[in-house]
Amino acid sequence: GEVRWDGLCSRDAAARDAALDTIGQALLRRAESIASGAAATGLPVPAARDGLGEALARLLMLSKRCPFPDVREKSEAILSGVQELGIRIPRPLGHGPSRFIPEKETIQVGKEDATMHTLFAESFATLGRLDNVTLVMVFHPQYLESFLKTQHYLLQMDGPLPLHYRHYIGIMAAARHQCSYLVNLHVNDFLHVGGDPKWLNGLENAPQKLQNLGELNKMLAHRPWLITKEHIEQLLKTEENSWSLAELIHAVVLLTHYHSLASFTFGCGISPEIDCEGGHTFRPPSVSNYCICDITNGYHGVDEIHASPAGSIPVSSTESVCEVEALMEKMKQLQECRDEEEASQEEMATRFEREKRESMFVCSSEDEESAATRDVSRHFEDTSYGYKDFSRHGMHVPTFRVQDYSWEDHGYSLVNRLYPDVGQLLDEKFHIAYNLTYNTMAMHKDVDTSMLRRAIWNYIHCMFGIRYDDYDYGEINQLLDRSFKVYIKTVVCTPEKTTKRMYDSFWRQFEHSEKVHVNLLLVEARMQAELLYALRAITRYMT
Repeated sequence: GEVRWDGLCSRDAAARDAALDTIGQALLRRAESIASGAAATGLPVPAARDGLGEALARLLMLSKRCPFPDVREKSEAILSGVQELGIRIPRPLGHGPSRFIPEKETIQVGKEDATMHTLFAESFATLGRLDNVTLVMVFHPQYLESFLKTQHYLLQMDGPLPLHYRHYIGIMAAARHQCSYLVNLHVNDFLHVGGDPKWLNGLENAPQKLQNLGELNKMLAHRPWLITKEHIEQLLKTEENSWSLAELIHAVVLLTHYHSLASFTFGCGISPEIDCEGGHTFRPPSVSNYCICDITNGYHGVDEIHASPAGSIPVSSTESVCEVEALMEKMKQLQECRDEEEASQEEMATRFEREKRESMFVCSSEDEESAATRDVSRHFEDTSYGYKDFSRHGMHVPTFRVQDYSWEDHGYSLVNRLYPDVGQLLDEKFHIAYNLTYNTMAMHKDVDTSMLRRAIWNYIHCMFGIRYDDYDYGEINQLLDRSFKVYIKTVVCTPEKTTKRMYDSFWRQFEHSEKVHVNLLLVEARMQAELLYALRAITRYMT
């Protein structure tokens, strides 16, 4: 029968204990029935499958990833009891929450400090799991707290859209980047809140209202500069399937949230969850480290599997140290130049256009179209539609000047008016990501990194055609080298093509926490860029 897991999310230890006792008894009864049935027929005990297999995978996840020690220990005991009956129990595939970061360098569950434990417990109580995204983001607890608060509000608190619509929109958004990690999580959540399983057979099985959102989803994910007030009008004026303004704002925030979260998922090499497809196996360990099923379940690119631990790019530590020193020296020189003279407005505009044009030619050797993964492509239409540089094929898109439409002066108030409190939550999250600093660079302390953080943020917006009149775009080429630009552009524009080699090849002497910090900037700058285009179109429709 149906096993109820909800009680495990309680903050009360006695309630968790009672819930786990009930779960343990139900599973052991089922396992005994299977074992005695096999003994009666003289056949070997079959592998756990269907409901029992799923429940054992969930227990495995709890034994490794639950922030409450009592739940971890009891889950292990139940798994041992099932194993003693001769039933094979699952084991995790992969090592840790990220394929790019060695497990020993991530925060281990059970060894976190008090602040992190509070965040873990909050996340577990809210989501019913401690997911791998959280375990990587927790390198930066201040940001994680803001992220979880915003995501919780978007998915679970009062808002214009029903709960199952919210998760379905998350699936549609993540599927645009073939992000099976996020799709799998939200398929489970969609069903948990009472979503119709038929909708999961393809977007054409969902209500027409959600199907109508497909075009906006597609443009926001890949070419947001093409969104016009006419696209907004189509959604708001389609008679019985029309969206209200408040619903549309909620949907737009969800779409941009999950497009950018797909960037984080691929950019940090997030592994499948232990209890999801690709996160565990019932097979015993084999001599070789991987099999073809691992590749299809989220291990992208054979080059990553064969990559040396240092990232398949042999580099001396002296060379890497020189990289850091050279970057710091450039920052110092640029600061001195800033103090001495300021470029004219004409020169600043020319430098922006040059950087925008050059960003089109930044691509990795792995670039170009890749086929959509069959298991998620059914959640969206027009699978061939992807990112295109906006000046290719003679197409010219006018520069989006932040002075004319900005998040602070326009977008924030529009969101807050139509979806109260969300503008505030997003604003806080943008500011934390943009201003976050520990004043370190690799092994150096007491460093002002604001110039570097601003270059990364403005480079991403430049790729989307967004210009800040008061910024000298000549700084970007000084501070961001080619391998870093390739990584940034891939993670932001075509995240599904990100490889471990790209991750390893930029900032080779920096800590993993610093590379995750870069990903937070990429996530928030991308989300804000998409929002600016969508909100400007909504504002134009309203006026």
